[in-house]
Amino acid sequence: MLGALARRFANLAFGGSCLLCRGAAGGLLCAACDADLPRLVGPLCPRCALASPAGEVCGRCLAQPPAYDATVAALAYEFPADVLVQALKFRGELALAPLLGAQLAARLAPGGRVDCVLPVPLSRARLRSRGFNQALEIARHVAAAAGARLEPLLAARSRDTASQTDLPHAERSKNVRGAFRCDRALDGADVALVDDVMTTGATLDELAATLKRAGAGRVVNWVVARTPAPADA
Repeated sequence: MLGALARRFANLAFGGSCLLCRGAAGGLLCAACDADLPRLVGPLCPRCALASPAGEVCGRCLAQPPAYDATVAALAYEFPADVLVQALKFRGELALAPLLGAQLAARLAPGGRVDCVLPVPLSRARLRSRGFNQALEIARHVAAAAGARLEPLLAARSRDTASQTDLPHAERSKNVRGAFRCDRALDGADVALVDDVMTTGATLDELAATLKRAGAGRVVNWVVARTPAPADA
């Protein structure tokens, strides 16, 4: 649930109308559009959050174990969740960050503590161009809901990379290889990575590997939306 302050801001920003259908709403979404959000259901692989029989670790993760240890995802990246994510990311609708953060926080297991929360860093060039990091805006709300410490400077991009969305799935791991650095000794810390969308998981995998080399004991992904597995997976 959005707080009273967030609801007042939504009324000011959107005139008391639902962002999706423009019908009457007390917050960003009316009850019908909120109910239409494609919340992830069914058995999922606990490591990558893709469909897996009986909720067991999937064959992809068994064959090529990622550096991250688990993934929690709130929504499927399809309409209308994709509209909300893109409105935040590309149109700067920052009022959506509390809504998306709340969807993600609602999926976290009670008592699932981490030592700190790290939003996936943007490069300096991308941050200057966009003006904000959508992962950080979402992470503010998720960290607060989880009672965890937000650590946006724990890691940084060591180089700029091409946008992952512009690349074939097979090239995404190569694109982000060596893209992050962590200069702090993590001494076995449990770290949660927050991002808006997880597609192949290449970015999160590379960042998790960077944190593990710095001494992290466990790295989990907290993502708002998960795309389905590619057809050739």
